[in-house]
Amino acid sequence: MNETFYDRCEWTILTPHEFRFTENLTYLSRSANECLFDIVDQKIYRALSFENEKLLVEISAVNETELHVRIPGRTEPIDKRVFDAVSAYIRSWFDLDTNLLPFYELAKKDPLLQGPVSQFFGLRNIGIPDLFEAIAWGILGQQINLTYAYTLKRRLVESFGERIEYEGKSYWLFPTPESIAKLTIEDLSVMRMTVKKCEYLIGVAQLIAKGELTKEKLLLANDVKTAEKMLTKIRGIGPWTANYVLMRCLRFQAAFPIDDVGLHNSIKLVLEMEMKPTKAEIQTWSEAWSDWESYATFYLWRLLY
Repeated sequence: MNETFYDRCEWTILTPHEFRFTENLTYLSRSANECLFDIVDQKIYRALSFENEKLLVEISAVNETELHVRIPGRTEPIDKRVFDAVSAYIRSWFDLDTNLLPFYELAKKDPLLQGPVSQFFGLRNIGIPDLFEAIAWGILGQQINLTYAYTLKRRLVESFGERIEYEGKSYWLFPTPESIAKLTIEDLSVMRMTVKKCEYLIGVAQLIAKGELTKEKLLLANDVKTAEKMLTKIRGIGPWTANYVLMRCLRFQAAFPIDDVGLHNSIKLVLEMEMKPTKAEIQTWSEAWSDWESYATFYLWRLLY
Protein backbone atom coordinates (compact mmCIF):
# COMPACT_ATOMS: atom_id res chain seq x y z
CA MET A 1 0.00 0.00 0.00
CA ASN A 2 1.41 3.39 -0.89
CA GLU A 3 -1.37 5.82 -0.05
CA THR A 4 -0.34 9.29 1.09
CA PHE A 5 -2.43 11.76 3.07
CA TYR A 6 -1.37 15.39 2.70
CA ASP A 7 -2.24 18.48 4.71
CA ARG A 8 -0.18 21.67 4.52
CA CYS A 9 3.34 20.84 5.76
CA GLU A 10 2.56 17.49 7.38
CA TRP A 11 1.52 14.23 5.82
CA THR A 12 1.36 10.49 6.29
CA ILE A 13 2.89 7.76 4.13
CA LEU A 14 1.48 4.28 4.56
CA THR A 15 4.11 1.58 4.25
CA PRO A 16 3.96 -2.13 3.37
CA HIS A 17 3.14 -4.69 6.05
CA GLU A 18 6.75 -5.92 5.86
CA PHE A 19 8.13 -2.71 7.31
CA ARG A 20 9.11 -1.85 10.88
CA PHE A 21 10.14 1.74 11.56
CA THR A 22 12.10 0.92 14.72
CA GLU A 23 14.10 -1.77 12.90
CA ASN A 24 15.13 0.73 10.24
CA LEU A 25 15.78 3.42 12.81
CA THR A 26 18.12 1.09 14.70
CA TYR A 27 20.04 0.46 11.48
CA LEU A 28 20.29 4.20 10.75
CA SER A 29 21.59 4.80 14.29
CA ARG A 30 24.57 2.49 13.90
CA SER A 31 27.18 5.27 13.52
CA ALA A 32 27.56 8.20 15.90
CA ASN A 33 29.56 9.94 13.15
CA GLU A 34 26.72 10.12 10.60
CA CYS A 35 26.60 13.67 9.22
CA LEU A 36 23.65 13.65 6.78
CA PHE A 37 20.82 13.13 9.26
CA ASP A 38 20.14 13.29 12.98
CA ILE A 39 17.93 11.03 15.06
CA VAL A 40 16.34 12.60 18.13
CA ASP A 41 13.49 11.11 20.16
CA GLN A 42 12.69 8.49 17.51
CA LYS A 43 12.52 11.16 14.81
CA ILE A 44 14.81 11.51 11.79
CA TYR A 45 15.86 15.00 10.67
CA ARG A 46 17.37 15.35 7.22
CA ALA A 47 18.08 18.26 4.90
CA LEU A 48 16.95 17.74 1.31
CA SER A 49 17.38 19.79 -1.84
CA PHE A 50 15.11 19.77 -4.88
CA GLU A 51 16.03 22.05 -7.77
CA ASN A 52 16.63 25.38 -5.99
CA GLU A 53 14.69 24.61 -2.82
CA LYS A 54 16.35 23.35 0.35
CA LEU A 55 14.29 22.21 3.30
CA LEU A 56 14.52 20.26 6.52
CA VAL A 57 12.37 17.14 6.77
CA GLU A 58 11.29 15.33 9.93
CA ILE A 59 10.28 11.66 9.68
CA SER A 60 8.68 9.76 12.52
CA ALA A 61 6.21 6.90 12.88
CA VAL A 62 2.61 6.99 14.03
CA ASN A 63 2.97 3.25 14.43
CA GLU A 64 5.44 0.75 13.02
CA THR A 65 4.02 0.88 9.51
CA GLU A 66 2.89 4.47 9.10
CA LEU A 67 5.35 7.30 8.52
CA HIS A 68 4.60 10.85 9.57
CA VAL A 69 6.41 13.54 7.55
CA ARG A 70 6.72 17.17 8.65
CA ILE A 71 8.59 20.26 7.44
CA PRO A 72 9.78 21.90 10.69
CA GLY A 73 9.64 25.66 10.89
CA ARG A 74 7.41 25.98 7.85
CA THR A 75 4.03 27.66 8.19
CA GLU A 76 2.92 28.10 4.58
CA PRO A 77 1.91 25.01 2.59
CA ILE A 78 4.49 23.44 0.31
CA ASP A 79 3.52 23.11 -3.34
CA LYS A 80 2.73 19.77 -4.95
CA ARG A 81 6.07 19.62 -6.77
CA VAL A 82 7.99 19.73 -3.49
CA PHE A 83 5.53 17.39 -1.78
CA ASP A 84 5.94 14.82 -4.56
CA ALA A 85 9.74 15.13 -4.51
CA VAL A 86 10.01 14.70 -0.72
CA SER A 87 7.59 11.75 -0.73
CA ALA A 88 9.47 10.08 -3.60
CA TYR A 89 12.79 10.54 -1.80
CA ILE A 90 11.45 8.94 1.39
CA ARG A 91 9.91 6.04 -0.52
CA SER A 92 13.22 5.47 -2.30
CA TRP A 93 15.34 5.88 0.84
CA PHE A 94 13.33 3.22 2.69
CA ASP A 95 12.74 1.11 -0.44
CA LEU A 96 9.01 1.13 0.26
CA ASP A 97 7.95 0.08 -3.24
CA THR A 98 9.68 -3.30 -3.13
CA ASN A 99 7.46 -6.26 -2.25
CA LEU A 100 9.51 -8.25 0.26
CA LEU A 101 7.10 -11.19 0.55
CA PRO A 102 8.92 -13.36 -2.05
CA PHE A 103 12.25 -12.68 -0.33
CA TYR A 104 10.89 -13.58 3.09
CA GLU A 105 9.35 -16.76 1.72
CA LEU A 106 12.63 -18.00 0.25
CA ALA A 107 14.58 -16.87 3.33
CA LYS A 108 12.44 -19.04 5.65
CA LYS A 109 13.94 -22.13 4.02
CA ASP A 110 17.49 -20.82 3.64
CA PRO A 111 20.07 -21.85 6.28
CA LEU A 112 21.97 -18.57 5.90
CA LEU A 113 19.00 -16.20 5.82
CA GLN A 114 16.35 -17.65 8.13
CA GLY A 115 18.08 -16.27 11.23
CA PRO A 116 18.69 -12.70 9.96
CA VAL A 117 15.19 -12.26 8.49
CA SER A 118 13.62 -13.43 11.73
CA GLN A 119 15.85 -11.17 13.81
CA PHE A 120 15.48 -8.08 11.59
CA PHE A 121 11.97 -8.51 10.16
CA GLY A 122 10.76 -5.25 8.62
CA LEU A 123 14.22 -3.94 7.78
CA ARG A 124 14.48 -2.48 4.29
CA ASN A 125 17.57 -2.07 2.16
CA ILE A 126 18.12 1.54 3.23
CA GLY A 127 19.10 3.32 0.06
CA ILE A 128 21.17 6.22 -1.21
CA PRO A 129 18.83 7.78 -3.77
CA ASP A 130 21.37 10.28 -5.13
CA LEU A 131 23.74 8.68 -7.67
CA PHE A 132 26.76 10.85 -6.88
CA GLU A 133 26.39 10.32 -3.15
CA ALA A 134 26.10 6.55 -3.67
CA ILE A 135 29.22 6.33 -5.86
CA ALA A 136 31.17 8.71 -3.62
CA TRP A 137 30.30 6.63 -0.56
CA GLY A 138 31.42 3.51 -2.41
CA ILE A 139 34.74 5.14 -3.37
CA LEU A 140 35.33 6.53 0.12
CA GLY A 141 34.77 3.08 1.63
CA GLN A 142 37.24 1.23 -0.59
CA GLN A 143 39.81 -0.76 1.41
CA ILE A 144 39.18 0.98 4.74
CA ASN A 145 37.01 0.19 7.75
CA LEU A 146 33.51 1.58 8.14
CA THR A 147 34.48 3.91 11.00
CA TYR A 148 37.11 5.71 8.94
CA ALA A 149 34.78 5.82 5.92
CA TYR A 150 32.30 7.83 8.03
CA THR A 151 35.12 10.19 9.02
CA LEU A 152 36.01 10.78 5.36
CA LYS A 153 32.37 11.38 4.50
CA ARG A 154 32.03 13.97 7.25
CA ARG A 155 35.15 15.79 6.02
CA LEU A 156 33.81 15.85 2.46
CA VAL A 157 30.33 17.00 3.48
CA GLU A 158 31.42 19.69 5.92
CA SER A 159 34.12 21.01 3.57
CA PHE A 160 32.13 21.14 0.32
CA GLY A 161 28.44 20.64 1.13
CA GLU A 162 25.78 23.21 1.92
CA ARG A 163 23.74 23.34 5.11
CA ILE A 164 20.43 24.42 6.54
CA GLU A 165 20.29 26.11 9.94
CA TYR A 166 17.32 25.37 12.19
CA GLU A 167 17.03 26.23 15.87
CA GLY A 168 20.78 26.70 16.20
CA LYS A 169 21.71 23.40 14.54
CA SER A 170 23.26 22.69 11.14
CA TYR A 171 21.81 20.06 8.81
CA TRP A 172 24.14 19.18 5.95
CA LEU A 173 23.51 18.38 2.31
CA PHE A 174 25.85 16.09 0.40
CA PRO A 175 28.05 18.06 -2.05
CA THR A 176 26.69 18.26 -5.57
CA PRO A 177 28.68 16.72 -8.42
CA GLU A 178 28.94 20.22 -9.93
CA SER A 179 30.70 21.51 -6.81
CA ILE A 180 33.21 18.62 -6.71
CA ALA A 181 33.78 18.62 -10.48
CA LYS A 182 35.41 22.06 -10.26
CA LEU A 183 37.93 21.04 -7.60
CA THR A 184 41.58 20.03 -7.90
CA ILE A 185 43.44 17.30 -6.01
CA GLU A 186 44.94 20.07 -3.86
CA ASP A 187 41.45 21.33 -2.99
CA LEU A 188 40.61 17.89 -1.64
CA SER A 189 43.76 17.69 0.49
CA VAL A 190 41.61 18.55 3.52
CA MET A 191 40.12 15.08 3.16
CA ARG A 192 43.43 13.40 4.04
CA MET A 193 42.77 10.44 1.80
CA THR A 194 44.72 8.94 -1.08
CA VAL A 195 45.39 10.93 -4.24
CA LYS A 196 43.75 8.13 -6.22
CA LYS A 197 40.46 8.48 -4.33
CA CYS A 198 40.55 12.24 -4.87
CA GLU A 199 41.00 11.66 -8.59
CA TYR A 200 38.17 9.13 -8.67
CA LEU A 201 35.76 11.48 -6.89
CA ILE A 202 36.51 14.39 -9.21
CA GLY A 203 36.30 12.17 -12.29
CA VAL A 204 32.90 10.74 -11.36
CA ALA A 205 31.61 14.21 -10.42
CA GLN A 206 32.63 15.52 -13.83
CA LEU A 207 30.86 12.68 -15.65
CA ILE A 208 27.64 13.30 -13.73
CA ALA A 209 27.89 17.09 -14.05
CA LYS A 210 28.21 16.71 -17.84
CA GLY A 211 25.21 14.36 -17.99
CA GLU A 212 27.36 11.50 -19.28
CA LEU A 213 26.49 9.33 -16.26
CA THR A 214 22.91 9.33 -14.94
CA LYS A 215 20.54 7.05 -13.05
CA GLU A 216 18.29 6.99 -16.09
CA LYS A 217 21.02 5.63 -18.37
CA LEU A 218 21.94 2.91 -15.88
CA LEU A 219 18.31 1.93 -15.34
CA LEU A 220 17.79 1.65 -19.08
CA ALA A 221 20.33 -1.17 -19.07
CA ASN A 222 17.52 -3.30 -17.59
CA ASP A 223 20.10 -5.93 -16.71
CA VAL A 224 22.41 -5.99 -13.70
CA LYS A 225 25.45 -7.25 -15.63
CA THR A 226 25.08 -4.62 -18.34
CA ALA A 227 24.72 -1.87 -15.73
CA GLU A 228 27.72 -3.25 -13.83
CA LYS A 229 29.84 -3.09 -17.00
CA MET A 230 28.74 0.51 -17.59
CA LEU A 231 29.96 1.44 -14.12
CA THR A 232 33.21 -0.55 -14.10
CA LYS A 233 34.34 1.25 -17.27
CA ILE A 234 34.67 4.34 -15.06
CA ARG A 235 38.04 4.87 -13.41
CA GLY A 236 37.87 4.07 -9.70
CA ILE A 237 34.79 1.86 -9.89
CA GLY A 238 35.47 -1.85 -9.60
CA PRO A 239 32.96 -4.71 -9.29
CA TRP A 240 32.43 -4.15 -5.53
CA THR A 241 31.67 -0.43 -5.87
CA ALA A 242 29.50 -1.04 -8.95
CA ASN A 243 27.37 -3.65 -7.20
CA TYR A 244 27.14 -1.51 -4.08
CA VAL A 245 25.73 1.35 -6.16
CA LEU A 246 23.38 -0.99 -8.04
CA MET A 247 22.09 -2.28 -4.67
CA ARG A 248 21.72 0.94 -2.76
CA CYS A 249 20.86 3.48 -5.45
CA LEU A 250 19.56 1.76 -8.59
CA ARG A 251 17.69 -1.01 -6.73
CA PHE A 252 18.84 -3.88 -8.93
CA GLN A 253 17.76 -6.76 -6.69
CA ALA A 254 20.23 -9.13 -8.39
CA ALA A 255 23.22 -6.88 -7.60
CA PHE A 256 25.69 -8.95 -5.62
CA PRO A 257 29.04 -7.73 -4.16
CA ILE A 258 30.22 -11.30 -3.79
CA ASP A 259 33.80 -10.33 -2.89
CA ASP A 260 32.70 -8.19 0.07
CA VAL A 261 34.66 -8.95 3.25
CA GLY A 262 31.65 -8.18 5.44
CA LEU A 263 29.54 -10.70 3.53
CA HIS A 264 32.22 -13.35 4.02
CA ASN A 265 32.46 -12.60 7.74
CA SER A 266 28.67 -12.74 8.13
CA ILE A 267 28.48 -16.16 6.49
CA LYS A 268 31.35 -17.37 8.63
CA LEU A 269 29.46 -16.17 11.70
CA VAL A 270 26.13 -17.77 10.76
CA LEU A 271 27.64 -21.13 9.89
CA GLU A 272 30.17 -21.01 12.74
CA MET A 273 33.00 -21.67 10.30
CA GLU A 274 36.67 -21.58 11.31
CA MET A 275 37.71 -20.07 7.99
CA LYS A 276 35.98 -17.58 5.71
CA PRO A 277 33.97 -19.21 2.90
CA THR A 278 35.44 -19.42 -0.57
CA LYS A 279 33.91 -17.56 -3.48
CA ALA A 280 32.86 -20.90 -4.99
CA GLU A 281 31.01 -21.81 -1.79
CA ILE A 282 29.21 -18.45 -1.74
CA GLN A 283 28.22 -18.88 -5.39
CA THR A 284 26.70 -22.26 -4.57
CA TRP A 285 24.74 -20.97 -1.55
CA SER A 286 23.56 -17.89 -3.44
CA GLU A 287 21.95 -19.92 -6.22
CA ALA A 288 18.83 -20.04 -4.03
CA TRP A 289 18.78 -16.22 -3.81
CA SER A 290 18.22 -15.60 -7.51
CA ASP A 291 17.04 -11.99 -8.06
CA TRP A 292 17.26 -11.35 -4.30
CA GLU A 293 21.03 -11.26 -3.91
CA SER A 294 21.00 -7.62 -2.81
CA TYR A 295 18.58 -8.22 0.06
CA ALA A 296 20.34 -11.42 1.08
CA THR A 297 23.61 -9.47 1.28
CA PHE A 298 22.02 -6.58 3.15
CA TYR A 299 20.46 -8.83 5.81
CA LEU A 300 23.72 -10.73 6.27
CA TRP A 301 25.61 -7.43 6.59
CA ARG A 302 23.16 -6.37 9.28
CA LEU A 303 24.53 -9.10 11.56
CA LEU A 304 27.80 -7.15 11.67
CA TYR A 305 26.83 -3.52 11.13
